[in-house]
Amino acid sequence: MTFKSLVSLTFFFITSIISAQTLKIRVENNSGKAIENATISSGNMVLSKTNSDGQAQIPASKITKGNILITAYNYAETLYSFANIDTQATTVIQLEKEENKLQEIVITAGRKKENISTIPSSVTILNQRDIQNQTNISTNLSSVLGNLVPGLGTTTNKATNAGQTLRGRQVLVLIDGIPQSTPLMNGQRDIRTIDPNAIERIEVIKGATSIYGNGSGGGIINYITKKSPKNDSFHGNTTIGTTFNPIHSSETFGYRLSQFFNGKRDKFSFVAGGSYDYTALQRDAKGKPLGQTDGLSNSDQINLFAKLNYAITDHSSINLLSNFYNSTQHAKYISQTGVYGATPTIGVHGEDPGQNAGTPYNYNLMLSFSKDNLFQNTQLDVAAYLNSFRSMNRYVASASAWYGSGQTMINSDKKGIRINFNTPFSIGNIPTEITYGLDLLNDVTYQDLVDGRVYIPKMDMTNIAPYAQLKLDILENLIFKGGIRYENATVRVKDYNTIATGANGAGSIFVKGGDIPYNATMFNAGLRFNKYEIFNPFISFSQGFAINELGRILRRADENTIDNLETDPIITNNYEIGFSSRISNFNLSAAYYISTSKLGANLVDVGGYLVAQREPETVKGYEVSLDYKLSEQLKLGGSYSFVEGKAKFDDGSKVYLNGSRIAPAKATAFINYKPTEKSSVQVSWVNTGCRNRFEPASNGKYKNSEGPISTVNLLNLSANYAFSSKWSISLGVENLLNNYYYPTVSQYRALDAEYVLGSGMTSSLNLHYNF
Repeated sequence: MTFKSLVSLTFFFITSIISAQTLKIRVENNSGKAIENATISSGNMVLSKTNSDGQAQIPASKITKGNILITAYNYAETLYSFANIDTQATTVIQLEKEENKLQEIVITAGRKKENISTIPSSVTILNQRDIQNQTNISTNLSSVLGNLVPGLGTTTNKATNAGQTLRGRQVLVLIDGIPQSTPLMNGQRDIRTIDPNAIERIEVIKGATSIYGNGSGGGIINYITKKSPKNDSFHGNTTIGTTFNPIHSSETFGYRLSQFFNGKRDKFSFVAGGSYDYTALQRDAKGKPLGQTDGLSNSDQINLFAKLNYAITDHSSINLLSNFYNSTQHAKYISQTGVYGATPTIGVHGEDPGQNAGTPYNYNLMLSFSKDNLFQNTQLDVAAYLNSFRSMNRYVASASAWYGSGQTMINSDKKGIRINFNTPFSIGNIPTEITYGLDLLNDVTYQDLVDGRVYIPKMDMTNIAPYAQLKLDILENLIFKGGIRYENATVRVKDYNTIATGANGAGSIFVKGGDIPYNATMFNAGLRFNKYEIFNPFISFSQGFAINELGRILRRADENTIDNLETDPIITNNYEIGFSSRISNFNLSAAYYISTSKLGANLVDVGGYLVAQREPETVKGYEVSLDYKLSEQLKLGGSYSFVEGKAKFDDGSKVYLNGSRIAPAKATAFINYKPTEKSSVQVSWVNTGCRNRFEPASNGKYKNSEGPISTVNLLNLSANYAFSSKWSISLGVENLLNNYYYPTVSQYRALDAEYVLGSGMTSSLNLHYNF
């Protein structure tokens, strides 16, 4: 045998031994408990799954580039890199709970992934566990957000989110960055635009911000949709459930069906599914059917969702998102109007003559492209999207705004392109990055009656907005963020006639159309010092831009040309100071803010009509949140938020902003108890305080949205139990003590027809299957 043959034989023998060797893996959580059914993969190949002891064996030869990816249900995906592969010892890998991992990363604040500790503003993140605990109780996203987000008004117990302002100003709602709100004419149905099962997490950025454009004077709510897995696999989630009033159960049984799939094969991955949710008759604590004004009784909610991703290379990918949402009421009851402050409006058997109110459809479609190595490690994200939104208001037999009966629908169609770059570099030894790009948006919004009469003419807005945001570490752990955005918008309105208020066209006036130009430059700047977890302070200034409620101004025009109407935009200035603090298992955050604008948008009652009050406004408030982890089994926490606002007139006098803008103080508290790895229970409390700012008018009645508010206390329960890694059950109880109460919107609106009680005790029972 030659020397060369001997070397070849030896190499083949050693390679065969290595190929036959297996690596022992144990996967556990931070407490050292084994994680069963965790998937271990490398490259695009699944190598093994862990057993009940969290253990698995994988062939060492199949490990690509020394890396393995571990995924498990409810845990963050973890990439583990081997310094050297030891086949003799057991490699222990700990996974972190997904909600803890995601809590640290924010996308919305800077249009890129960044750690929450580097952002100089208040941010609330609702992770998967937060959403699940709340949707066990109610799938109404208005309730979910109202119960959890400091500074956001509590739920209205209706199909609309009227009065759910953020820090006293309008909020811009997004789905993966696609605008859902209709700021040209606010239909107040933008929070309920997607099913919670399609959401991965919710990011709430508070305070004025122009980074996403028109309508974010109070902040942004961005629904981040579910993502597909990173390794080759196929998974599914099935939910079957029912809701009912356990005390007064007649006609209250609703049901819910939800099915979602996600998977990956080579370079292609996807998430797809849908849900159907039927809400039956809602009753108050004494068993009476609730009044049906914009109610949720006998309503259907349908959601169809798909997100497809193709990895072109290791550095670039293309993504397609489609989401269809429908929520309409098929009422079997009509309202029997009560008397404000005396008797509630209740539901009685009957048929509403109008079309089904609600959201006939809200459709989103987005095609996006990402590349992370364009030049000098520049990240490029390009997205083209469309949003088509229809909001049907309830039928009224007699209207004050037009002659006779009628029913209106808000129509909004948006098309947009977003081009975003992020380039890291250094100024001397200072790490720096710049985010810059261009937003293009066309928004066509109008409101007409179903019989063909035009209530609000078409408002055709074209908006071009370049922007740049700079981030740099001035000193070690002292982070500066500042930016600029230029809004260049034009709203085109054709000639129109205001709607008639009497017979034979009486009261209608001709208005000559034209172009309404808007040009404004927005600035923001902030500092955050994040060296110490015990005290992580920030200070910031930011501006927001809004062409707010232009439709209300056009429909109430008393001039013959739009040039004479007061249509100037609202520029909001937000000043804020705050901090976060972590001491062992104790977390605390607090913020104080002042929000000002030279023009206002408070809707006031003038002769029975809601008219925008354009006087300067100042809104002030503060928020405090805390939580404490007593043990692995027990965690508790809560929050408190307070906001107040006033408008200032030319003579120096000031008046309070009404209830449609300023919510009463809100306090929340929760206790999470996890007696075993398979079970958990949460009891939560929501309190809205009292508020009495206005006197009755000369006729003894309160004007619209100026009614006094009394305290409301609600206790909710959420519980989960996992039979296995695949099967689980959840129980939710809303209004656990069956309180008899009026929601804040019923109180401050001061209208007989809307003086509707809140729901009595409502239970939800759901069975879940994951594979």
